[in-house]
Amino acid sequence: MNIELHIIQNFAPSNLNRDDTNNPKDCTFGGVRRARISSQAFKRAIRREPIFAESTGVPPAVRTRLLVTERFQPALEQAGVSPEDAQLVAVALAEAIGNKVEGDNLHTSVLLYLSDQEVSDLVARTLGQWEDIYAGLVQEKPDTRLLDKLVKDYVKAIRGRASAPDIAMFGRMLAEHPDFNIDAACQVAHAISTHQVSMEMDFFTAVDDLQQDGETGSAHMGMTGFNSATFYRYARIDWDQLVQNLNGNVEMARRTVAGFLRAAVRAIPTGKQNTFAAHNPPSFLMAVVRADGMCWSLANAFEKPVYPGYQRGLIAESVGRLDEYWARLQQVYGSDQQHVTVLAIEPDLPLDYLAAYTVDNVETWVASTLDALPRAEESLS
Repeated sequence: MNIELHIIQNFAPSNLNRDDTNNPKDCTFGGVRRARISSQAFKRAIRREPIFAESTGVPPAVRTRLLVTERFQPALEQAGVSPEDAQLVAVALAEAIGNKVEGDNLHTSVLLYLSDQEVSDLVARTLGQWEDIYAGLVQEKPDTRLLDKLVKDYVKAIRGRASAPDIAMFGRMLAEHPDFNIDAACQVAHAISTHQVSMEMDFFTAVDDLQQDGETGSAHMGMTGFNSATFYRYARIDWDQLVQNLNGNVEMARRTVAGFLRAAVRAIPTGKQNTFAAHNPPSFLMAVVRADGMCWSLANAFEKPVYPGYQRGLIAESVGRLDEYWARLQQVYGSDQQHVTVLAIEPDLPLDYLAAYTVDNVETWVASTLDALPRAEESLS
């Protein structure tokens, strides 16, 4: 079973996701230049969107290189360990996970993605063997075998399972300790514009507030790139993988899907928002629950770039194109194992085939999608 999400979202002039030249990301699709927002930008915005945690009831996991000073050490100190001893053991615990701790700031060599529950469990296990672990670490030649075994046993106990819904959704990869890896249940495509775009530049100046009368010129000049585009966004959730990652907890999996849907509607990458304030909600939402094993990205509906029509802008033309493409896919491939729910924000969007699946608001859209997912009692029967 798969859950697919299709979104049409128009952004006013913005630079939500920059490349290494500080300009909006782009790509070539259908032979023309398109605006692009990376999947990483949207995934972070979704998992950090507060409504995701509100829906699941579980705090999001934290991805950081500050595991020693901001996660392990404070937890040990809270248990009554002195700051010096807590730091010593926190460093050793982070390195036992397979990550070298570097520099005076005690950063780990790579980002580590751990839930609050995992941090608490590791600290609790360490405190449970504190005297032996500490005695080994304060030797002239530190002995980390006991701590290494502690981490190895813990990873074995939780292998393939996530205590945080965002890890269950987006997965985790740690090359230094592969047993920590979790296969992602969610795939997110790069958002691309449904039409050809031209990148634009804004020349700006800043004036010194204390500049004397009669003085001319600016105190600072600069350039920033931007564009405006109507994007097609696509994501897919593997329901069975999600349930497996959550250790068979079907109800938590349902809450995770609900949180993802709500957060995907609200989430907007933060790039240059102080400059452009492009807080534009989606114009079209479509969720599909599929029991046929297939996956359909609808990006090819826009392989031929969309152009504004007579008294119809890019949003309406994009939605109309998507509606036509979906109808054609149904005609060619067909499926009676689909549950489709559509929410069109604007009342005059050109929906023919998909008009029969429309609902009135986001919560009804989410509830309709959840209705097509198994419940715990159904999974046990």
